[in-house]
Amino acid sequence: MVSVPVGLYTAVGDHTVHFHQLQRGSADRVRNRRDNERTGKEVPAEDIVKGFEVAEGEYVVAEPDELDEIAPGRSQAIDISDFVDLGDVDPVYFDRTYYIAPRGKEYTKVYELLRAALAEAGKAGIATFVMRGKQYLTVLRAEDTLLVLQTLHWADEVRDPGQELPELPSGRASKGKERDIAMQLIDALGAPWDPARYHDTYQEKVRELVWAKAEGEEIAAAEEAPQATNVDDLMELLQGSLDQAQGSREEEPLEPRQKKIAARKAGQPRAKRKTATKKAPSKAARASATPRGQGGGRSELRRLSKTDLYQRATEQDIAGRSKMSRDELIDALARDGHRRVKSAA
Repeated sequence: MVSVPVGLYTAVGDHTVHFHQLQRGSADRVRNRRDNERTGKEVPAEDIVKGFEVAEGEYVVAEPDELDEIAPGRSQAIDISDFVDLGDVDPVYFDRTYYIAPRGKEYTKVYELLRAALAEAGKAGIATFVMRGKQYLTVLRAEDTLLVLQTLHWADEVRDPGQELPELPSGRASKGKERDIAMQLIDALGAPWDPARYHDTYQEKVRELVWAKAEGEEIAAAEEAPQATNVDDLMELLQGSLDQAQGSREEEPLEPRQKKIAARKAGQPRAKRKTATKKAPSKAARASATPRGQGGGRSELRRLSKTDLYQRATEQDIAGRSKMSRDELIDALARDGHRRVKSAA
């Protein structure tokens, strides 16, 4: 069997705003503890074992080393058993995504051979491996320069919608004017897939709420959820949605890259490259906008580019700034400014 030592790296991060638990009316942290149900005393982590309840109050105890001894693939090998068409795997099975990298330069040739073969064949490898006491079913697929591993749910973990959902349509939607307008609406809202176009607006609102409260400001409430559509009004609402979608697309400015693509499709010549460049404001000019050592208000910070935000973070010596996103830079600068204002007061 051909094998290559690899490392597993998490492909995605969490941008959720995380809160601490506090007792209402105080700044006292509330912490989770592992307490003995009978005595009420806290139990050290090393004294906690796993138990399976076979009858009420009766448990079979399994020690960690016993679980390790029976684990399949104890070498943590990613064992590929089949090669399938990736399109045949229902998206409901996908779970977490990891990047796979060769564990050393001497293994890059074998690694690239597997990646190139998968890419050329248009196939994905189905594999299993054990991590942290659990066996995973996975799919291994090829990207342009690397291998990507995605964990899958087991077949018995995916629920049958027919049994889980209380109501489902009893038949197919028949062809007619309503369906034609629905198809036109989908076509009017068609767009190329670009993940950068989409933002977690709820988390943005949470951040705004937190910093508005910190600065003694108020934030407007969100719009109410739309009411359920009355079947009798369906045709009128569909037509209204279509008119609105078509109107918004006509007014929506094309992104620079989309403009270039549209121009090339129309046979227009490429625009000449401009030689003149806009002079960036000097460090002194940027610093004069906000006193040194102050981050400025959040509304002001949101008007700045990520480059300007990073420059301010550098001047204020914000730790970890090189790895921060634009929102994280705004948060860090606002915190620093708020802290300095309180210190000055």
